[in-house]
Amino acid sequence: MKVIVAENYEDGAKKAADVIEALVRSNPACTLGLATGSSPVGMYKELARRCKEEGLDFSKVHTVNLDEYVGLEPTHPQSYRYFMDDNLFNHINIDKANTYVAKGTGDVEANIREFNKILDQTDIDLQVLGVGPDGHLGFNEPGAVLYEKAHQETLEDSTIDANTRFFESRDEVPRFAVTMGMGSIMKAKTLLMIINGNKQEAARKLLMEDRIDPMCPATFLRLHRDAVVVIEKELAEEIGYKA
Repeated sequence: MKVIVAENYEDGAKKAADVIEALVRSNPACTLGLATGSSPVGMYKELARRCKEEGLDFSKVHTVNLDEYVGLEPTHPQSYRYFMDDNLFNHINIDKANTYVAKGTGDVEANIREFNKILDQTDIDLQVLGVGPDGHLGFNEPGAVLYEKAHQETLEDSTIDANTRFFESRDEVPRFAVTMGMGSIMKAKTLLMIINGNKQEAARKLLMEDRIDPMCPATFLRLHRDAVVVIEKELAEEIGYKA
């Protein structure tokens, strides 16, 4: 596992964008697994800038997203399809027909079957990951059992609390989501995790312990042969990590 310590959020965004740019330039038809949330936003802005100002070409790139809320239409401002369009796809030269975000409305089981079919047919070259305060990846919540394939998750109170800031009130936060399973995540050739904010517990378990703990799904990165973690210096120092 390679750990990159960034000076601050902006520096972390640039260092994470460097990893993706290197892949896109070496393999213009690569497939990116993408994530939502606050952690990758700065990276997406930097990639959009590089596309516009430096010719970083996404015209042949394919993408597939980690997850989507159950019950939100793609046009809902807090849906992850809307998030991806607003934060990245509308600002780069990607063909949106080559982007996939699982459906959040309609027949949930049918949506999950479609999601798994896409994942079974897709080799993800690099999977972007954020991490929850409790160590969840995508919406794979801590628990005695983790799932291999895409599935529906009931969101933990801590996840609902963390996402309340994006909604008018806590009551509006969806209680369910469809998400890639841990097996689908781990099959990506490279994992790129961005850690910032109040993620001390998850960061400590990932970087300072040698246990693989289903109660902290982030620790599964320790099993991957090509995992890259970008963490802010202040957070690294807080947990006692030294490069």
